[in-house]
Amino acid sequence: MKRNRIIYWTSTGTVAFGMLFSIYKIFSLDYDHLGFPPYFRIELGILKVLGLIVFLVPQFPIRVKEWAYAGFAIVFISASVANFNSGDSSIKAIEPWFFLILLALSNIYLHKLQKV
Repeated sequence: MKRNRIIYWTSTGTVAFGMLFSIYKIFSLDYDHLGFPPYFRIELGILKVLGLIVFLVPQFPIRVKEWAYAGFAIVFISASVANFNSGDSSIKAIEPWFFLILLALSNIYLHKLQKV
């Protein structure tokens, strides 16, 4: 039980930190080379913040959390595709997959903790 909780919060915290950093990057760095319109930054940033709140607050129902997990998975896959297609380095295109794996691990252990 304690092991499951440690794995869950470690993976969840790492994904949350990655999301916080990506929110910072959206508003501070130049994303024009990815080809997204300017309003997309604001929309994506707001949705990431809302997703993080649902993701981190334990009182939200599991069904609502599943939507946050799905949204983050779409964000990570889309980030990888966007970086790959814009000519960024391979490292930059592979990096989101690391967070996607941690997101899946967090989801698995969320369900394990819910069963107990």
